[in-house]
Amino acid sequence: MCGSFYGNSLFTASKILTRVFLMVDAFASMMQTYGVFIERVKDIHRLGALQGHLGWDQETIMPSKGSDARSDILSWLAAERHERLTDPVMGQMLDSLEQEQELDADQQANVREMRRAYDKAIKLPSEFVAAFAKAKSEALLSWQKARQNSDFEAFQPQLESLIAMTKEKIAYYGGQENPYDVLLDEYEVGMKVTDYDPLFEGLRARLVPLLDKITLAQETNPDPVLPEGLQFSIDGQTEFCTNVSQAMGFDFEAGRMDASTHPFSAGLWPGDTRFTTRFDEFDPFSCLYAVMHETGHALYEQGLSKQFSLTPRGAAVSLGVHESQSRFWENQIGRTSAFWSVALPWFREQFPDAPDWNPATLNRIANTVTKGFIRVEADEVTYNLHVMLRYEIEKKIFNEDLPISKLPETWNAMYKEWFGIEVPEDRVGCLQDIHWSMGAFGYFPTYTLGNLYAAQLLESMNDELGDIDQIISSGDWSSLLQWLRPKIHEQGSKLTPAELIESATGSPPSPEPFLRYVEEKYGSLYGL
Repeated sequence: MCGSFYGNSLFTASKILTRVFLMVDAFASMMQTYGVFIERVKDIHRLGALQGHLGWDQETIMPSKGSDARSDILSWLAAERHERLTDPVMGQMLDSLEQEQELDADQQANVREMRRAYDKAIKLPSEFVAAFAKAKSEALLSWQKARQNSDFEAFQPQLESLIAMTKEKIAYYGGQENPYDVLLDEYEVGMKVTDYDPLFEGLRARLVPLLDKITLAQETNPDPVLPEGLQFSIDGQTEFCTNVSQAMGFDFEAGRMDASTHPFSAGLWPGDTRFTTRFDEFDPFSCLYAVMHETGHALYEQGLSKQFSLTPRGAAVSLGVHESQSRFWENQIGRTSAFWSVALPWFREQFPDAPDWNPATLNRIANTVTKGFIRVEADEVTYNLHVMLRYEIEKKIFNEDLPISKLPETWNAMYKEWFGIEVPEDRVGCLQDIHWSMGAFGYFPTYTLGNLYAAQLLESMNDELGDIDQIISSGDWSSLLQWLRPKIHEQGSKLTPAELIESATGSPPSPEPFLRYVEEKYGSLYGL
């Protein structure tokens, strides 16, 4: 009996050891596959970083005669990146890794995001990808000149070409039933017209009455204004805005600030994050809030986990979340009396000829509600209306085939209906934004998502850190950035956007925090 037990034990132990060895071999094989997969992923992202670097250069310092060569190089890079992404081996590795149970959450995120990118990419021919990249590069220079000259007809051929190619892309993706949904999904995964329509309708139902009340209040309580003719030097604005960006936490040893036609931020690769602004010598607030907005984006890029650099896990999760970071710093921090109590000495140092304003007056100027033309300079009450107008026009273009020749006419008519004022020229109308010259149709609604996410983050931050105005007034804003780092920045694309916001705040995304915030803030400012 003992002998039999001993023999059975040896047999059982042998089976266990065999199973263990098989598991070890399988795990080693899986990790080897994952290692090869990640190296391929990093190469794809390196090519994307090169595209980003050349794109930044094109918008800032490239000589105009370099445009032909730049378009050719960007076209080649786009095709090369597409070829590597759609390599059948990539598909095979994704198939294999999706069956693995041993991947951790970070690895699963990389596989999930690359599967999404792969499945979309294999629907597009390489020659189309290259041609689209070249068309976008050429359109950018055309838009810059057309905007400067307020000449829509000069940009119209390039815009018609981009829209035609975008419709071709939609057809490749199989999105003919509701074409615009395809574009919306590119910038915020899962969002559709059926999501945005009721969201925007609900926001308008609260924002338009608020705007009407403010307009009425302004008749007896007018906003302070910048003195006519007072100039603010570009050098002074640069120095002032650099101080603000540094106070926010931007690392200028890992990034830089430049000027461009339209402000933007570019996280090129680890340790190199760049943003731009633009200058108006008669309005320093235009530059200031562009810098705070773009620094918010740049802080997100600088805060992404270096452990996962050049992989989806180490990239920002969505444009909606990205915009939450820019809008948070620009508005919830920058458009407050607490901010101006800190920034006023820097402002006076650079602009000694300015009136002897106090923080409350500067804050009123910064928060003036006006039915203006420029989205990026809009107040928080009208900003989302600017976004909604663009959303409605893009729906007309892609779901209703609006002729592009009628775009200025349509824009101006809608603007008159929504804001009650006439658009004087295309430069401040349909030519003002860079997005269409980049083929970025479907991008605009993410700005509203950013506003909503930012307000929700602010409420949670206030609950956990205490009175945010007191923190801002202290001049030490590091605790705000330290709160955002682990909850948003370092998470990269580990979670979906909705999961990320719920993880950070304890509640699913909702418009209510924003509506509470904007109604309370402007109700107080205008004594409503």
